[in-house]
Amino acid sequence: MSEVTSLDPAVLALLEPKVRLIETEQGAIYLVGPIRLPVHVEGETIEFKWYCWLNCTEVTDRFERIIEKLSSINLAEYQQSSVLVHGDFENAEHAWVRLHSICHTGDIFGSKRCDCGFQLKQSMKKIAEHGAGALFYLANQEGRGIGLFSKALAYILQENGYDTVDANLKLGFVDDARNYGDAIRVLQALRKKPVTLITNNPKKLEALQKSGMEVEGRVPLWGDVSEYNEAYLQTKIRRSGHIGTEGCCNND
Repeated sequence: MSEVTSLDPAVLALLEPKVRLIETEQGAIYLVGPIRLPVHVEGETIEFKWYCWLNCTEVTDRFERIIEKLSSINLAEYQQSSVLVHGDFENAEHAWVRLHSICHTGDIFGSKRCDCGFQLKQSMKKIAEHGAGALFYLANQEGRGIGLFSKALAYILQENGYDTVDANLKLGFVDDARNYGDAIRVLQALRKKPVTLITNNPKKLEALQKSGMEVEGRVPLWGDVSEYNEAYLQTKIRRSGHIGTEGCCNND
């Protein structure tokens, strides 16, 4: 890939107002957006504002330095996280937030082995119906943090009697290796007021609360139960500590 040696001032003038610096312990997060993004959700087009972020060791408010380097780095080999924002997320009194981990098989292919694709679409729908909120789509969290190739190996174990927790453990991983630190930093940059979290996972609630972000409520997200994912959902409740609801997965 060719390296850009200088950036057209007219191009920089368009880009610079859309880039925000968020400093971290390891360097910086560069957040770009908002960008208008109409999204098709269950027969309706809903307009969101889209942001994407990039982790970088260099900390600078001269954003042209970062932009000029992009053409010499194959960012296609790396995943970047993003967030869909709906309504007046910054100022609304009550806003709903979903921290959604990337799921190649569920989100893209519509796999019924999990409930991820269902949760993704339902979260967008719930946020739009509520009027204000944000859906964080988190890269590098495939298979609860083990990656897509390892997830494929875990699926083979699951097809031979192991549940989702034991499959990860037998491959040398912990049950859940996900970290929400960067997403929470971006969330805090976009909103200072309390949020309601769309989740069944208490670890996500704990991560937000430990960061100092005020959580005023939780919206459960169960559904799309079938013969293909019932055992998976039961394992979420019984072994991973997810908060069940009455009638879900025969959970009593």
